[in-house]
Amino acid sequence: MSVTVTFAGSGDAFGSGGRLNTCIVVDAPEMRFAVDFGASSLVALNRLGIDHNTIEAIVVTHLHGDHAGGIPFMLLDAMLGARRQSALTIIGPPGIERWVEQATAALFPGSHMMKPRFALEFVELSNTSTHHHDQLAIEVMPAIHTPETLPTSVRLGIGGKIISYTGDGEWNPHMPALAQGADLLIMECYAFGKPVKYHLNYPDIAANREALNAKRIVLTHMGPDMLAAARDIPEATAFDGMVITL
Repeated sequence: MSVTVTFAGSGDAFGSGGRLNTCIVVDAPEMRFAVDFGASSLVALNRLGIDHNTIEAIVVTHLHGDHAGGIPFMLLDAMLGARRQSALTIIGPPGIERWVEQATAALFPGSHMMKPRFALEFVELSNTSTHHHDQLAIEVMPAIHTPETLPTSVRLGIGGKIISYTGDGEWNPHMPALAQGADLLIMECYAFGKPVKYHLNYPDIAANREALNAKRIVLTHMGPDMLAAARDIPEATAFDGMVITL
């Protein structure tokens, strides 16, 4: 059976090109999960008719608002409006539980009075660790991004497929291993011209293309100059609502 990957949100932190923050939904025979859940993720899911109550787990690559800031909104709606009953697991870097608590308190003062009626579990994974959640296999690799966000890249095994995702971060020597044999390699590609610290840029991807042994590569999280150049490069580029079947 197939695995589908939906780019509910494919944008950078600043809405370049009118795109929403990163939110990637994976549907496999075994489960539905999301990879990153940026601040605009509920808007993205509602546009596509995806019920967030059907998401069983969220894998977070790092603790920036455009990759994890939608979680407080999801949790509040799950308790107040959507009336979630099924379990939810949030998987991410060390400290993600505390980060979500603090973000929720800042965005919704007084919300600590509400407690979920569904099972909510946080799983904290460090760099170079592996974890299994039901049928989802997660391999965590280091990323070079803002250190305070505890950045990671991930290889995700589900339904006999491997989906690799760089998260945000500069080119690093772990990326060939991240890509090796992946059915889909999702790469952040913020800049086309001048390099931007802590982010991938297209020249680095192009220069190392032969080292990326993945069956399919899609670039995402593009800034203004990368969006302007997207039609002129051979690699596929993500857009909000893009669906890939593996």
